Amino acid sequence: MDTIIMNIGASSDSFGAYSVNCDGIYAAGNTVEECKKDVETAISLIKETLPQEQWPEQIKGEYKIVWHYDIQSLLMYYGSLMSIAGLERITGINQKQLWSYMHGRSKPRAKQKERIENNLHRFANELSETMLV
Repeated sequence: MDTIIMNIGASSDSFGAYSVNCDGIYAAGNTVEECKKDVETAISLIKETLPQEQWPEQIKGEYKIVWHYDIQSLLMYYGSLMSIAGLERITGINQKQLWSYMHGRSKPRAKQKERIENNLHRFANELSETMLV
């Protein structure tokens, strides 16, 4: 199974995505969900309009899509699913700084990005191991 890596970035009013390893796949949407759906539409259009020998290798068989976010788009997306206060507790970074990253007022240093990513992964792993009785 091939992997298609999609980078998602936020602008002031929408989200855009492009593949870093599969030529010709670009997408946009007002939300991350719309952008992800547009990626599937882009792949379908390639398959409908081009002869198979011109398709990128990754879409000729089974594939999975891996999503990479910049900090702004990640915080905008997940900030709509959980509060900034919750993200502060998860990441250990104060709300004002997270808000600044979310709205493009500042960019985190590499160490801050790593801290955000590691703490989000830790939280996700904790959730994945949770069982309800």
